[in-house]
Amino acid sequence: MHKIVLASNNAGKVKEFNRLLEPLGWVVIPQGELGVGEADEPHATFIENALAKARHAAAATGLPALADDSGICVHALGGQPGVLSARFAGEPKSDARNNEKLIAELAGKTDRRAYYYAALVLVRSADDPQPLIADGICAGEIVDAPRGDGGFGYDPHFWLPEFGKTVAEIGADEKSAISHRGRAIRALLAKLQETGL
Repeated sequence: MHKIVLASNNAGKVKEFNRLLEPLGWVVIPQGELGVGEADEPHATFIENALAKARHAAAATGLPALADDSGICVHALGGQPGVLSARFAGEPKSDARNNEKLIAELAGKTDRRAYYYAALVLVRSADDPQPLIADGICAGEIVDAPRGDGGFGYDPHFWLPEFGKTVAEIGADEKSAISHRGRAIRALLAKLQETGL
């Protein structure tokens, strides 16, 4: 098994990445288990933030690192919360407060279209000149009333018309098949095979 540090301590992401990468021989270790603190995310784009996080984790551990920067982009809000998704309602981070703010911001708006976006960056070392970058999108709509108790973040409010359910109501395998992160991981794996890295 190959070790790779995940530049995140989010339990939901750790579980999701392990489920997708373990069958391919990768053990995903959250950076917190290795004593690595969170990197700054000062950038305006998901890709720049993911690259900063991956380089930070690789520099601190000497291991290859995988980072994602992901969030929800809502059409009626001009793409917000975007890169601020985890901290939309301020510090400390709170899924409940973020969801409350999102629903409040959408009050009276009829356009409820939104999409989850994930940018993944894999670096072999902190100064890797050829980071592998992949992304994925999952489109849906925002509903006011939360439904389901699975998932995390905005999942209870993210409606998938093709399923007739929120992301929080679908199973883990279904989520992996259609999620922004699952799509980004499959794109990243294809690039790994293509480049032979």
